[in-house]
Amino acid sequence: MTEVTRYARLLEGELPSILAMSERCVNIDSGSYLADGVNAVISVWASPLEGLGFTVERVPLPGFGDQMTARLRLGGNGKRVLILGHADTVWPAGVAAEWPFRRDGDLITGPGVGDMKTNVVMALHVLKVLLAEKALSRLASVTVCIVPDEEIGSPGSRAWLEAESRNADICLTLEPCRPKGGLVIGRGAVGALYLTATGVTAHCGAAREKGASALAALAALVGPLEALGDPANGLSATVGILRGGEARQVVPGSAELHLDLRAPSDEAAEALLAQVQALIRDAPHDPRVTITARGGFTRPAFPTHEGTKALYALAEQFGAELGAPVHGVVSRGGSDGSFAARLGVPTLDGLGPITHDTCSKREVVEVSSIVPRAAILAGLLARAG
Repeated sequence: MTEVTRYARLLEGELPSILAMSERCVNIDSGSYLADGVNAVISVWASPLEGLGFTVERVPLPGFGDQMTARLRLGGNGKRVLILGHADTVWPAGVAAEWPFRRDGDLITGPGVGDMKTNVVMALHVLKVLLAEKALSRLASVTVCIVPDEEIGSPGSRAWLEAESRNADICLTLEPCRPKGGLVIGRGAVGALYLTATGVTAHCGAAREKGASALAALAALVGPLEALGDPANGLSATVGILRGGEARQVVPGSAELHLDLRAPSDEAAEALLAQVQALIRDAPHDPRVTITARGGFTRPAFPTHEGTKALYALAEQFGAELGAPVHGVVSRGGSDGSFAARLGVPTLDGLGPITHDTCSKREVVEVSSIVPRAAILAGLLARAG
């Protein structure tokens, strides 16, 4: 029996507890803007970490939940390991009641089940098993950071995460494993631009000429903005939200547009953002309408360093020992692991259980993947010593 298969056997005994804690967390509404719910989930996770000897610090992020840093100093000569997770989801209040945790055979579902509540719970149980086995004694430290605003790009958490990354030797990120065992070894840059337009209201019938439509000004930008995308080369500009107006019979005096941006590299991101800004600046519209924009690329590209390749090679080895599929993926999705990778920290992502259809109501986790993925994470942590 190899080291990692022994961990898998130990973690098999933790599976009922993993599923029970996951159910508890999934059934808590914790959308990014639901601070109380995010904090309730963080509290569920903070308690076992404190029980394992971690020092837990929680710092409120205004408008969001807490930034939780759990640190365990082990005193060894090995690596300083940073583990990244998040407690927020993309879902608004009420969704957990409509779509609660449910198991159907080998699949579990519910809001945030794989992105990433089960993932963090899995990691907590990995730490429990490894500490009981004294398998981490050679590490210098383990730090677990739980982010409250990850699903909106971690704008308030970036500086904190970069500071923690600078004090780490490796970063293990708990985003979901891709179908068929995809681990993330690289990512593109991800951004968001928020446009606000202010026009002039007027009655659509009696005084239409007195009005200037804020909504029409932004609606005219949708096609040109999306045309800047080039999917074959990893570039996209996608309008996710366009809304405005006060009533059917009133010329809209206000409107907003939310633009998602993706690019394969930081250089390509800068070029795409410049094109977007020029298009917004030069677009013809009623001069009585003012358009302002805020935002930009919030997550840098995640380069595939040699250190990342070495972590992936270990994960591939462990997967082979477990009979679990592993392959490398370069993703267009965003992750907090990008902050560490950009600073040169060897980073491996996608270390949660296998998940399908994230951020949709079809999101499911393969229960049979939880133990082998947990064992791979355990192997990486133990080997880091």
